[in-house]
Order: sequence, then C-alpha cells, then structure tokens
Amino acid sequence: MALAALSTAAYGQGRALPTAVLGVLNFALRLEYLESEFYNRGVAAAGLIPAADRTIFTTIQSHEAVHVDYLKTLLGSSARPKPTFDFTAGNGSGSGPFADVFTNYATFLAVAQAFEDTGVRAYKGQAATLAPYKDVLQAALSVHSVEARHAAEVRRLRGNFQDNEPNQGWISGAMTDVAAIAPVYAGEANTTHLGLDVTTITGVSAGAVTEAFDEPLTMAQVLAIVDPFIA
Repeated sequence: MALAALSTAAYGQGRALPTAVLGVLNFALRLEYLESEFYNRGVAAAGLIPAADRTIFTTIQSHEAVHVDYLKTLLGSSARPKPTFDFTAGNGSGSGPFADVFTNYATFLAVAQAFEDTGVRAYKGQAATLAPYKDVLQAALSVHSVEARHAAEVRRLRGNFQDNEPNQGWISGAMTDVAAIAPVYAGEANTTHLGLDVTTITGVSAGAVTEAFDEPLTMAQVLAIVDPFIA
C-alpha cells in the first residue's frame, strides 16, 4: 500500500506515466510475474518445502504477489499480460536443466536464488532510467530492498558456498555452483567503481570488495537470463 501511495501521489491524478517509466515498470512486472508464479507453484507442491522453511517461502510468496498487484495497478491498461512459464528453463519443453524444480528442494532453492539475485540486479540496473521520476524511483528501490532480503535468505538456506563461510547471505565474485545460472552473476567480480579500483584505495581484498557491491544488470542481460523460463 505504501508503494502504491508513493506513485499514486505523482501519477494517480489522471497524469499519464512517461514512456520511459512504462517500459521499466512492464519490465519489472515480467520479473514479478515470474517470481510470483514460481513461489505459488513451489508452495503448492506437496512435499517440496520442508516444514522448517515453509514460513520463509509463504512470506516471500506474499511479497511477490504484492509486487505484481502494485505494478498492475500502477500500469493499468498498459500492463503486459502474464507470460506462460517453464520453470525447468526449457523454453516450453518442460525438460530444461531444472526439470525437477518442483520435486527436488535443492533445485527449487537454486532457481529461487537465481530469480532473487537477478531481481536485485535488474532493479538496480533501471535506477538511472527512473532517476528523473523520484516517486517511482523510491518505490522501485523499496521493492529492490525486499528482493535483496529474499536473496540473502535463500542464499543462507542453500549454505553451499565455496569459501566456507557459513550462513553467507551475499555474493562473492561471480561465484555460483550451478552452471545453468552462471549468467546471473556476470560482472559480479568487478572491483572498480566510479573509475577507482576499490582494492587499491582501501587495501580490502578483491573478494571482499565484490561482496560489498551488487552490480547492475542491463535490461537485455536480464531478459536473456529469463528467456529460457518463458514457454
């Protein structure tokens, strides 16, 4: 409700959304449709999510539903329809690399992590486009922060990190243990910001510097990541 109020204040009095904003919001809606249906199906799958973790995913499920409703309300008749998804990443074949996504909890967590990490980087990547529209930017960054908390929680649940740091909730370099989602982490090993190599000016290790920043993804990069999940 708070998110809707922010943008309604600027655009809910009969003013049309700028074209640039429409494009970004429909892009975001595509991602939110993906995540929302993914968690709906995951929570509904009998025996998939252990009882100890079920509240985590029902909470995430409810957040994603709110994000979809918010974006659809804001976009109105300009909202794109929900695509048909193939969560095996098989482009509709149902036999992609994640064929057991709703029967194998480890696979479900890996795909959830990919979606959440993509969402975080996707919202960050559109911040510059939304910068002139401060109300929408504020709302988008609020959603971004929610997605970041989802990503950290899912990462802690997985607990399979190569650098042996238990309960790690952040991304180290471009590291992933699932080859099929490697594009999600492209560019995450970057240590240069505002033209400065942060390792040089701080003395902090490259690995630790990469853990401090989530790199933005372009819209094209995100759509390429998502494409295998569209039927």
